[in-house]
Formats: sequence, structure tokens, C-alpha cells
Amino acid sequence: MAGLSEHDMAELAAFADGSLPVERRAAVEARLADSAELRAFVERQRRSLAATRALAAEPVPATLTASVAAAAPRRKRRGDRERGRGLAWRLGLAGAVVAAIAAVVVFNVNRAPAGPSVATAAGIARQAPIAAAPGPIGSSGTTLAASVQGVAFPDFGPAYGWHAVGVRQARVGGRPATAVYYGKDGRRIAYVIVSGSGLARPPSAASTTIGGVQYQTLRLNGMPAVTWRRSGHTCVLTGAATPAELLTLASWSSAAVS
Repeated sequence: MAGLSEHDMAELAAFADGSLPVERRAAVEARLADSAELRAFVERQRRSLAATRALAAEPVPATLTASVAAAAPRRKRRGDRERGRGLAWRLGLAGAVVAAIAAVVVFNVNRAPAGPSVATAAGIARQAPIAAAPGPIGSSGTTLAASVQGVAFPDFGPAYGWHAVGVRQARVGGRPATAVYYGKDGRRIAYVIVSGSGLARPPSAASTTIGGVQYQTLRLNGMPAVTWRRSGHTCVLTGAATPAELLTLASWSSAAVS
């Protein structure tokens, strides 16, 4: 990882294995949100750690145990020096085999692509809209003419003064995603819905449950953000608004928009 200091690498590794102090997690998460390369590195570390733990949990092969036991009488007859050499050779060979297996497992795991993340989805908010804003549907004043797999975008205009100003289609880890942008008093926020099943929840975000829905508040790309799920899909609301305002808008959209 070019450009990273040993301290940076140590923090990323600690973040991957869950040992990073709580007070440092927000800063590391902000760096991850800005770098797909760093997110991929952390994901590789997590996969490598899981593979290593799984390998360490494997029992010692019975054939190796039997081989060492069978060699004991012969080693005793040869004398202390030869006995030590024989045991060291066998254990060294066994260690080499285990190390080779571990290297193959970790190599293959490290080649696996990083999965989509909430931080990646939030990154769409930093881009500009590329199409006109969708208009409202019907007279209810709650829904826009845009949706992702049946999950509709809310119309925040009538109730909160946030009016849709544009839309953008993107991809999050290979999945289609749509962002609708809203503007108010010179500020802008983005509401992102990712297709497919829900993304992994951020591990260190503050959680709030409203109306039976779990909302997680955190900072992504240097901005406040709220993430939650609607009909199994991950939603992210982020931008130039306070966390409380984003949480209000998010919970309203879950309750008011089918």
C-alpha cells in the first residue's frame, strides 16, 4: 500500500480485527469512505484473519501424530542427538506443510474482491446529479416518480422544504443504485437506495430505533449520514444537514412512503 506509514497500516489492521480503540474508529472510517483501495485492503485483512483462524482450528492430522509416535522408539535407540534431529525434521516438515496451506488460503482470499459497503453508497452523494429531478406522484405529497425495486423515493418538499433537484444512477460494488438529490437554502443532501439485499451494517455507528426500524448515524466522506433498510434494501441519507435533521427525514420517509 504505497503512501501509507507503518502507523497507518497498524491502524487499518487493528480496525480489521476489531482491536482499534473506539476513539480512533471514526477517523479511520472517514479515510475508508474516501478510498476504495483502503476499503479493499481492510476487507482482505478480515478475510485473511478469518482464514488463518479457521486453519489454526483444524485438528492435527492423525497420520502426523502416528508418525511421530512410531518414530519415538527408533529415536531413543539412536541417542539424544539423533533423536532431536529426527523430531525437528518431522515437525519442521509438518510446519512447512501447514505454512504452505496457509499461504495458499491467504493468497486466494486476498484476491477476492471487496464487497459493497455503506461508505461506497454514501460516496455517490459527493457526485453531481446527471438527470432532472423526478416529479411528485399523486396528491399525497409524499412520493416521487423514482424507485429502486419497488422502494420509492420520498418527496420531502411539502413537509420539510427539501425539494428534489436531480438524480443519478450509479453502481455500488456491482449493484445498481440510485441517488436523488434534494436542495434547501443552498444546502444539498442525497438519498441513496442500493438494489439487492441489505449491505453490512457499519459496526461502530450509533443506533436509534424509531417505529421498529433501526437507524444508524455516523460520518461518511466527512459528512453526517444515516443508514437504514427499507423492504430489505439499504438506504443512505447524507449531506449538508445535521444528524438530527437527517434522522428526522429518514424516519419520516419510512413511515410516510410505502
